[in-house]
Amino acid sequence: MKKRFNVTGVCFLDQHYVADTSAKFARIMEMIEMGDYFTINRPRQYGKTTMLFTLANALKQTGEYVVFRISFEGVGDTVFESESTLAPMFFRRLAKYMQNHDKNLAAYIQSASLHLDGMGTLSQAITDLVIYSGKKVVVFIDEVDKSSNNQLFISFLGMLRDKYLERSEEPTFHAVVLTGIHDVKSLKLKLRPEDEKKFNSPWNIAADFKVDMNLQPTEIAPMLEEYAQDRGVVVDTVAVAERLFYYTSGYPFLVSKLCKIFDEELLAEKPEKTWTTQDVDIAARQLIGETNTNFDELSKNLDNNPDLYQLTQSIAIEGEQYAFEPNDPVASLGIQYGIFADRKGLAIHNRIYQEVIVNKMSFRVQREHTRLINPYSTPYSLPDHRLDVQKVILKFQEVMHAEYSPKERDFLERQGRLVFLAFLKPILNGHGHTFKEPQISEEKRLDVIITYYQHQYLIELKLWRGQQAHEAGLDQLADYLDRLGLDEGFLLIFDPRVTKDWKSEEVVHQGKRIFAVWV
Repeated sequence: MKKRFNVTGVCFLDQHYVADTSAKFARIMEMIEMGDYFTINRPRQYGKTTMLFTLANALKQTGEYVVFRISFEGVGDTVFESESTLAPMFFRRLAKYMQNHDKNLAAYIQSASLHLDGMGTLSQAITDLVIYSGKKVVVFIDEVDKSSNNQLFISFLGMLRDKYLERSEEPTFHAVVLTGIHDVKSLKLKLRPEDEKKFNSPWNIAADFKVDMNLQPTEIAPMLEEYAQDRGVVVDTVAVAERLFYYTSGYPFLVSKLCKIFDEELLAEKPEKTWTTQDVDIAARQLIGETNTNFDELSKNLDNNPDLYQLTQSIAIEGEQYAFEPNDPVASLGIQYGIFADRKGLAIHNRIYQEVIVNKMSFRVQREHTRLINPYSTPYSLPDHRLDVQKVILKFQEVMHAEYSPKERDFLERQGRLVFLAFLKPILNGHGHTFKEPQISEEKRLDVIITYYQHQYLIELKLWRGQQAHEAGLDQLADYLDRLGLDEGFLLIFDPRVTKDWKSEEVVHQGKRIFAVWV
């Protein structure tokens, strides 16, 4: 069977190209062998289920373990109505999994489920099962988020915790591994206040899970090498792996998706069978313009959490800087959803998400404030498919000046950057695209790199912080232009003062022509 890149469900070594996660696997296996109880809490499509499958198979092959890999997904709400329904359901799930591995053990578990009516009988049945099996018993429970807001599920975890604490006296599961988006240690936050004392931290015996599940370039490269050998494609594996990481920061779904786009869509259009960093750039642009379940989940998480939406906007667009504080409830939610990461401070996890988020937010402005961002159908093209960026930002200044009334002033001050990005979008109109990158600086810079046909331009959006900060910013802009190989750049300066100059000027700084506009 021809291998492919997989972005849905479990990855199988004989069917799919997979990154080399052997180091991650070894660290998790060591935790299981040590008898740890823990949660792999990572965002969706992060390789959690594939890792459980791989671990379960490896443990079974040792002959020392009885392994159960189950999920609470799809069990329905009725099983959580009482302990008398939850307890037998859990054992029936164990029996169903074991049916394909050890029919005698499956029959024993199924029979035992008939006598369970609560946590007490379930606790004893677990002890009996461990003794009957004669081996170390490891249980993997996937998709625990489906049940984590249920009171009885928390009681179930509390029972496992109690057995863990008493395991020197009474046999119990050797290791229990839960997977989901949320850290089960935080489930106490979902309890009613009057129950806090009774159920405080039902999973507080769990070991900290510190394995970095992001794919590193050195883990991506072996996958590319295997692909190149199988398909006869020439790949600079180190360079392409680094470029994949540049866009994704190692988010497994995004890495596989970019590879899949190249293999199934871009390769056939190339005159030569080569995979270059430019191909990764093309795949990234294509991915950013697509819809998929991962981006749908990202959008839903932002829309359903207004505080998270605002925090994300302030980081992605407004250039605000925050310490990385995972104990803050809003920041923690963004981390759990894969939106934020630690980049010496709270930052958007990866460049793909940065683009998707900014596009989503700027489109909202475009949709809700069409009159303000209408570019007045003015032509901005120059000969040789070039873009008249100077005309673009001057027209934007004209729009802002015309609309800067007491009614619109507050909106324009708060959302000026989004208004500009929304203003720019119809001007590019399928002939170009933008790439936005926030920079850490006093002026809260947002660099907008425009690719229009074969030409590239840089517009830097920043706040006016006085002449001294402006001069330092010019140094940084000239340096960035040099790295991009450009001779000119553009500045769009948002002036927070009530009385504005509405001016423009052209300067030559360190040999670079820079045209600046104040709004």
